[in-house]
Amino acid sequence: MMVRGVRGAITVESNTSEAICEASRRLLTTIVERNRIELEHIISVFFSSTKDLDAQTPAYGVRQMGWTAIPLFCTQEMEVPGSLPGCVRVLVHVNTEKSQDEIRHVYLDGAVVLRPDIAEGG
Repeated sequence: MMVRGVRGAITVESNTSEAICEASRRLLTTIVERNRIELEHIISVFFSSTKDLDAQTPAYGVRQMGWTAIPLFCTQEMEVPGSLPGCVRVLVHVNTEKSQDEIRHVYLDGAVVLRPDIAEGG
């Protein structure tokens, strides 16, 4: 198996714990489903969120799905003029037999604009 990175992002409707958690769960669930990833093959998950999303960490919502054995890490996204507000980004490291070209990156809702060249919305 190879270690591969799966990218994704989603915009969050409001700066509330509920909205951040729901969006984070939806993003990770979609990544796992589209790439047919078994949870035991996930090495780690790195989240970043924009400065305006400070009501909760994305990892908190994912932990509520039972992802207790997978290392989850959160950080604040670097502020860049004109960047997309209200956005959670993720990098999932997985062990997989898939080639790099077979990985399906997931950008949902308003985040599709971040990487339209590789995005599969939903």
